[in-house]
Amino acid sequence: MALEEKILTANIGKKTSSDIDSAMQGGAYEALIKALTKMTPEQVLNEVKISNLKGRGGAGFPTALKWSFLPKEKKKIKYLVCNADESEPGTFKDRLIIENDPHKIIEGIIIAAYATNANAGFIYIRGEMPLGAKILEKAISQAYERHFLGKNIMGSGLDFDIFLVRGAGAYICGEETALMNSIEGKRGEPRIKPPFPASYGVYGKPSNINNVETYANVPAIIKNGGNWYANLGSKDTPGTRLFGLSGHIKKPGIYELTSDVTVRELIFNYGGGILGDKKLKAVIPGGSSVPVLTSNEIDVEMDSAGLKKVGSMPGSAGVIVMNETVCMVKALLNLIKFYEHESCGQCTPCREGTHFLRLIIEDIEKGEGKEGDLEKILSLCKNIMGRTICPLGDAAAMPCESFVKKFREEFEYHIKEKKCLPETIKMTTVF
Repeated sequence: MALEEKILTANIGKKTSSDIDSAMQGGAYEALIKALTKMTPEQVLNEVKISNLKGRGGAGFPTALKWSFLPKEKKKIKYLVCNADESEPGTFKDRLIIENDPHKIIEGIIIAAYATNANAGFIYIRGEMPLGAKILEKAISQAYERHFLGKNIMGSGLDFDIFLVRGAGAYICGEETALMNSIEGKRGEPRIKPPFPASYGVYGKPSNINNVETYANVPAIIKNGGNWYANLGSKDTPGTRLFGLSGHIKKPGIYELTSDVTVRELIFNYGGGILGDKKLKAVIPGGSSVPVLTSNEIDVEMDSAGLKKVGSMPGSAGVIVMNETVCMVKALLNLIKFYEHESCGQCTPCREGTHFLRLIIEDIEKGEGKEGDLEKILSLCKNIMGRTICPLGDAAAMPCESFVKKFREEFEYHIKEKKCLPETIKMTTVF
């Protein structure tokens, strides 16, 4: 049974929760003090390893293992990067932490710096988050004033600085190597790997990149212990997650729950059910880039193991709910337009593939679809996936493939009858 443990949202809702005094009243920087005064860097890393904290940006890679990839030499310059370029459609969890509890993020980054002997950190925030950037800038300044940042932090010998970098609004910069290029002032295009960031990252130095929510979990792990965290909820993805519910849901918003919550529980127990008491038609469980689920596939847990059973993944935990009025062709057209627009154009399969997917789906939606179009869509998806420098190609192809496979009859109806299904003509938008 899912737990409503308040780890990430404990201070949210309190007056001036983004201010350092309010944050410290809620326990901010206690974990950092513990780490610097009572633990070695190796012990900090080990606690995070025991916790089995996995990245919350979408890939779900073990955090401690990722940290351990950085070179061990203390004299070698190393950088940490916080990915705050939240831009996945249907995802808005990181913004909640940024705007309401920025010190939790900063504390997590500093603890990570101590564990990895890093010299400086960058918080890369999306250009469309001006309020979040302003709040983070103030929070960083306050952390310097209290000597949680700078030279010889709290007499520990740790020197660490954090720099705030604002993006210019490109979805592609959510990919770690495109993000690094953007920090350096270059065009936001992904890099070919290897070399990997841990050996050649920002400005050619070893770098480690984690998501906002990932860093925000670190203080609680250090404060309460890795075993405490590992025993919360799902064995596959322990701890809590911020699930963003949107679309045709009575109670949209962000819910902090353990990942053993099922898709059904999330929608009907926490989200209050479908807006207008209509029937559930489809759910995208992890932001727009993951495969869609039908209404018959929602009795699975919201962790990697559970969603894998129905051919999807938790991704960024942005849960998009669609009721019976949604035209799946039109919904998919909206998605593929986004991915076509946001492709950086560097890879031919992604640049041309997303373009041709959009053309075919657009023709079907307009009533100009032809026999064989669905096979073309599936063939294009197959030839995009795994053939691009970064996962944007996969992010575009996976929903296309799943929409066509799971709602094929609706696509065929569009092609044959040249119009939407009668019940979806007055479609209400979800994207």
